[in-house]
Amino acid sequence: MNTLHIPIKICGLTTERDVDAAVEAGAQAIGLVLYPPSPRAVSIERAAALAKRLPAFVCPVLLVVNATSETIEEAAHAVPGAWLQFHGDESPEFCAEMSHLTGLRYIRAIRIPVQETSSTASAPQSSFDLVEYVNLFNNAHALLLDALVPGYGGAGQRFDWSLIPERVNAHLVLSGGLTAQNVAQAIAYLSPRVLSLGLDVSSGVESQRGVKDPVLIREFIKAVREAQLPLSSH
Repeated sequence: MNTLHIPIKICGLTTERDVDAAVEAGAQAIGLVLYPPSPRAVSIERAAALAKRLPAFVCPVLLVVNATSETIEEAAHAVPGAWLQFHGDESPEFCAEMSHLTGLRYIRAIRIPVQETSSTASAPQSSFDLVEYVNLFNNAHALLLDALVPGYGGAGQRFDWSLIPERVNAHLVLSGGLTAQNVAQAIAYLSPRVLSLGLDVSSGVESQRGVKDPVLIREFIKAVREAQLPLSSH
């Protein structure tokens, strides 16, 4: 896997301050949540206004949860050049159709059961099969791995990374419980396993729920870049 520059997405941005902090720290993408029950939700109009602040080569990602096709098309028109992120119960057919209709690339979120891990325990038993999802969503541009918790979204919880197979021929984005303190461990563990690795963080860079902290954003991205240095020298 090419570890020279792992892309980072800061998700759940709601203010101009959030967007500017993410861009200045070096994020490659920002997530705009179009799911009204979320504490990080923004309207389509607000998403469009925030996306206009982005410089070239920083991508807006529109996160939707079981949205109607009309809502998705409206959002795609309002935020040209965005990616879609399906985070609900959308079928492979629906995701592919919306990507085709809007002309936008898409990320499919895969919700992985949260399990307790132990260094002395045997391999975890789970019905989760990542390869099955890779095959089902074979036209997705990336699969985002998040923790399965009540509701939609990982709630800042980490899932058991050992559920990811030894070799996965897919572009994966790791989410769920990432912080500046554990992201180096995630990179070292997962980089050899996947075709390419991206990172997605939301609650791990918040001072309180739904409120992003510019200092935590900078610390997270700094930790990622430092963790890549020994890998890129190999």
